[in-house]
Formats: sequence, C-alpha cells, structure tokens
Amino acid sequence: MDYDYLIVGQGLAGTSLAWHLHQCGKKFLIVNDSTRPAASLVAAGIFNPLTGRKLVKTWLADELFPYARRFYGELEETLQARFLHYINIYRPYRSVEEQNSYLAQTAEPGIGPYIQQPPANLPYNDYLYAPHGGLEVTGSGWVDLPLFLLKSQEYFQQGGQYREGFFNPDDMVLSGDTVEWNGLRIGKVIFCQGVDALSNTLFNWLPFNPVKGQILEIALDKYPIDRIVNQGIFILPDGEGKCRLGATYSWHDLDWETTEEGRQYLEEKAKGVLKVPYQVLKQRAGLRPSSKDRRPLVGFHPQFQQVGVFNGLGTKGVTLAPYFAANLVEYMEKGKDLNLLVNIGRYFSLYYQ
Repeated sequence: MDYDYLIVGQGLAGTSLAWHLHQCGKKFLIVNDSTRPAASLVAAGIFNPLTGRKLVKTWLADELFPYARRFYGELEETLQARFLHYINIYRPYRSVEEQNSYLAQTAEPGIGPYIQQPPANLPYNDYLYAPHGGLEVTGSGWVDLPLFLLKSQEYFQQGGQYREGFFNPDDMVLSGDTVEWNGLRIGKVIFCQGVDALSNTLFNWLPFNPVKGQILEIALDKYPIDRIVNQGIFILPDGEGKCRLGATYSWHDLDWETTEEGRQYLEEKAKGVLKVPYQVLKQRAGLRPSSKDRRPLVGFHPQFQQVGVFNGLGTKGVTLAPYFAANLVEYMEKGKDLNLLVNIGRYFSLYYQ
C-alpha cells in the first residue's frame, strides 16, 4: 500500500482529519487544488457556546469546545504560530424584556457556566447602542483559519504529505477494498471537498444545503472594544483598528461573488449596533458546506467502502471539525461507532432511490 489514506481537499475538514491521522502515525497524502475558492479562507472562525436570539447552547458544546481548545492549542505549539484567540462575546440587550429573559436563563445549569459572573462593567455607550447593558458569554473566541491552514499546509509539504493539484474522482479505480489512482495503491480515499462535493457523483446524492455568506472588513478609528459584539450581526476586532462585520445568509445565488445587496444588508444591520462611523476596506463572500439537518456528513459510501466523506460542517466548523475528525479516525482505526447523528447511513435511502 502506497498510502493508508488519501484526503481530497485541505480546508478545515481535510486539515483536521490529516492531523488526527498524523497523530496516529498513518501514511497519508493530501491532494488539494489551492486555486479553488474555499469557505475556510473566508470564514471568521468564531466559536460561540451560546447562539440564537433565545440564547441556546450550541449542540454538544460541553464536548466540542474543550476538545477544540486542546486540538488548536497543541497545534500552536507544533506549528509555532498563534491562531487560537480567546475572546468573550458581548451581547447587548435589545429591550428590557430580553434583559429579563436572558438573566433568568443564566440560572439554568446548562447556560450558567458560559456566562461571565459578575457581569463586567463595559462602558461602550459611546460606541454601541446598548442602553440596557448586555450579557457577556465566556468560552468563546475565534480561530485565524487562513493562518492555521497555511501553517498546516507548509508542515505537510515538508513531510511529503501534500500534493498540489485537482483530483478527479473519475480517475480512481475501485478494486476490491482498495483504490488505485495515478499509479498509487491507497487504502481509503476521504473526500473533504466542501461545496465541490455537489459535483462529485459518488456523494452528490447527500442532502447538501450550501449557504452563501458575506462579511465586511472595516476600519474603526480608536475602537476600544476587545470583545466580539453579537447582536444580529457580529463585530470581530481583528487588531490595528480593523474589524470583521458579518454575516449574511443566503440560499440562492450560490456563487463566490460579493453583492451590493449583501453590503447594504450588513451596513443596515450595523446601524442598529454601531454609533460611530467606519470605513469599508474589503468585502468577501463564501459558500458554507451545510446540510439539510445542520449536522455534519461523515461516513463511507454504501456501495464502495473504501471511499468516504467528511463534509457538511456549516457555520460551526471550527469546533465540529476536530471532534468529528477524531470520531472518524477512531471508527476507521479502532472500530468505534460513528456518531449516529452525523453518520451518512441516515441518508442511504436517498442513494437507493
């Protein structure tokens, strides 16, 4: 066997999987076309344990977040780079009613550990519309994904585990329980293609539900807030007087182009949060590889067990990717069950239709 595994794509999913295989001492090769646009390079990389207007705890937060912190923290040491940033999230109350509702929720056992107690005195009134104050969420922050992916790519290149180029599934020969590709004999091929999976006939029957998102990079003069502000939109301080402001959600016009409509939406939302003027420096757009049930898509083809998929991470990929990469590797190497809520076996009926 030339390689135990071949990983197609070096976005967040493919990179997380590669690190877990590396830690197991497996022989693998990443094939990646860096000329293709990638959602991981556009995403803000925010991780937030409490989401939504009703302050709901993120799915599996108690398991995902500690694992992600260890994963990225250890890799910072390996790669000698800082890409994991811990920052609390400040959520201004929209009304007295919302203030009362949120404060009541902080007494709940599942919510309380993620709330700053006592609330910090944050004098932001000159910059934010926050007449009723706000709630501060802990255990949150962001990952500099472009830096993480770049440093990981350099590491794997030095180890001869990365190859630049386009991977065409039609070039594979599925023979017995192995794969032959370009003269190589491979144990398993795992597709981590993001939205490109829609054109892969092996897995395009899965219920992908791509979401287009746009963000603005803005300049704010002497902006003093060192938290992520979240009220309908997020404002993520990015150093040197710059912030990222986002994001839009669109299930139509699924391309990688920025739009004036997207910019207007974000600027209109910003009017309800920011009191101070800002300058738009850049606008970015990306396609998030989401699924219909908002759960990752992990597992192996119902007919060809040597071909697998790791995809559908959506907007919470920063914490989902490390945890379920570990689950997938334990399944492949140790026979541990895949989490039933992410196993693509839940959709096999679509393949046989």
